[in-house]
Amino acid sequence: MTAPARDRRLLPRLGLRLLPGEEALCSAARCAAVAVLCVLCYGNSLRGELVHDDVWAIVNNPDVRPGAGLGAAFRNDFWGKRMSDNTSHKSYRPLCILSFKLNIWLSGMAPLYFHLVNVALHILVSCLLLVTCRRCVFSDSRSSFLAALLFAVHPVHTEAVSGIVGRADVLAALLFLLSFLCYVAVILSVRLWLMGGSMPLFSEQDNPASFSPHLLTRFLTYSFLLSFNAWLLLAPVTLCYDWQVGSIPLVESLSDPRNGATVILLLLLCLREVLVGLLFLIFPFIPASNLFFRVGFVVAERVLYMPSMGYCILVSHGLTRLCPLLGRWGSAALSVALLLLFSWKTVAQNQVWLSREALFRLYPRHASALNNLGTLTSDPHEAERFYRKALDISPQHNRALFNLGNLLKTRGQDAEAEELLKNSIRFGPHFSDAYSSLASLYAEQKRFSEAKDVYLNGLELCPESSDLHNNYGVFLVDTGLREGALAAAHYQKAVKLRPEHYVAMVNLGRLLRSTNDNEQAEVWYKRSMPSPCVSGKYSVRLFQAQVLAISGRPSEAEQTTRDILLREPGCIECYRLLSALSSKTGDHRQALEFLEVALQHDCDASVRAELLFSRGNQLREMDLLQQAFQSYQQAVHINPDQSQAWMNMGGIKHIKGDYAAARTYYEKALSLSPGSKLLKENLQKLDRLERRSKG
Repeated sequence: MTAPARDRRLLPRLGLRLLPGEEALCSAARCAAVAVLCVLCYGNSLRGELVHDDVWAIVNNPDVRPGAGLGAAFRNDFWGKRMSDNTSHKSYRPLCILSFKLNIWLSGMAPLYFHLVNVALHILVSCLLLVTCRRCVFSDSRSSFLAALLFAVHPVHTEAVSGIVGRADVLAALLFLLSFLCYVAVILSVRLWLMGGSMPLFSEQDNPASFSPHLLTRFLTYSFLLSFNAWLLLAPVTLCYDWQVGSIPLVESLSDPRNGATVILLLLLCLREVLVGLLFLIFPFIPASNLFFRVGFVVAERVLYMPSMGYCILVSHGLTRLCPLLGRWGSAALSVALLLLFSWKTVAQNQVWLSREALFRLYPRHASALNNLGTLTSDPHEAERFYRKALDISPQHNRALFNLGNLLKTRGQDAEAEELLKNSIRFGPHFSDAYSSLASLYAEQKRFSEAKDVYLNGLELCPESSDLHNNYGVFLVDTGLREGALAAAHYQKAVKLRPEHYVAMVNLGRLLRSTNDNEQAEVWYKRSMPSPCVSGKYSVRLFQAQVLAISGRPSEAEQTTRDILLREPGCIECYRLLSALSSKTGDHRQALEFLEVALQHDCDASVRAELLFSRGNQLREMDLLQQAFQSYQQAVHINPDQSQAWMNMGGIKHIKGDYAAARTYYEKALSLSPGSKLLKENLQKLDRLERRSKG
């Protein structure tokens, strides 16, 4: 009997089958069908926004921004906080964070491309499951194909695929399958070789007698490295697999060591078994489901992404066993009906993840959902209604108390706002934002002693809040309490707690400059102005130019910036700085030209929105109000959270006598910046003008 024939005879004893060459085309067609079905089911998710945890993991995460180094992804948790921080979630998923960084580097913050990557990864996982089932689970290709199709369209995957942060689970599944396939290749090759067969990893011409274990060792290493991302799931799966195919006695082959390779390979496999066994015993007692992607169990649909593979395999097996009872066409009809049902449910469920509002409206009697809806609406009266409904359901909901208190504070209803903020602190004593808001209310009312007490109480209960330290420093400086050294200490504490707290750095720089400590002030100004648009040594020179501009040396700043542009003409920050310098001298036309050049370059959406806002400011200074209004409109279309742009649009309508439109824009701006005194004054002026016009 030839070696290949003997291998095929041995394969059933190993529980494995090799794909014949003639099935390659059919396998490719099945993979294509799986991919098409994935696209049909998840195509509507591509219109989705960044929702729920996406905002915190991507938009508000400093580790994914272009200026952040790659090392930050490995030092911090999934949300950008240091792993050693007491407030850290301990979710360690650096590979997922790096994939977000790559997304931003290639296509900016556009949600479309984040969703495209998620769908592409889901297609890869579904196709890999098809390969795994065909090689390791089912003896017929139809059952493997059905299992992969069921997995591709299963509605339980909606959150993992349509929600961008679900990429962590999809990546974990992808690496798990790759790891398992590498491990299977090692086990199959070793056991066939030890039983006298040829090596499946090699061509038929290879001579087993001269075999070196290096290639198998490499595959085993690949399996280890890939499985490092999904230990808790891989350990029991490989142990069960080893138990299933372990009836072939490897020890009998020790009598024929084949140049010592047998002993080496057996030792490697034994070591793997010991490690996997230890990890399987240890990891269930550690709050971790895989080291790279998740630490801490989360009750969410997306954690079912990998376990659903087993469900799909069992369902496919059950439908195959029903085939003799239902007949071929009956079984096929049942399978198609199940696939259609799953597909319909998945497409419908994707709608939920298109926007934050759609997601929160799923729970009309859930206090947190109502509170979140209040934060999303631009109508302050509707926001108040949502907050009050949330408090009707849960009177002790500290976030709703805080949001309603802030809203009422902007309307001048200080007494009720004060009571709400006090209750927010009472029911959420570790919610630092409430302390800052209540203290600022007292400071506006000149109740400085009470404001100071609130800050100190907050710092005692929330000592790790960088924003609270920064706000207390601002309070000490603004109230003229002659405690500059104490304010500087709190600014430094804020930066120590959050090294990317650029606002605290700027505040510290201003404080040091006010005390004529210009050298240290420049150091902090440099740290506060990262510039990802300039690479290498030129980024340092741009920092110098920015510091020179702040220090009142505009000529030197302009010359330094122009020198950078000679070498890096695509430096958007350089054009912005030159525009600011020209504007400061009153040359608004020159400032506008620099901004127009900057807008011709490719840049992130957020940067483009800022450039359009600055262009609107220059046009307004040139009394080109209609063009300025259009530029502001373009800015808020890209970034609706630009409160200053909304306010300036309101100001233009105010000047033109369109008071109704002006009020709409002012109120939108106020909903984004509830503490703005200027907006309140503008609304009061508008009230007086409207009363006068009616009179």
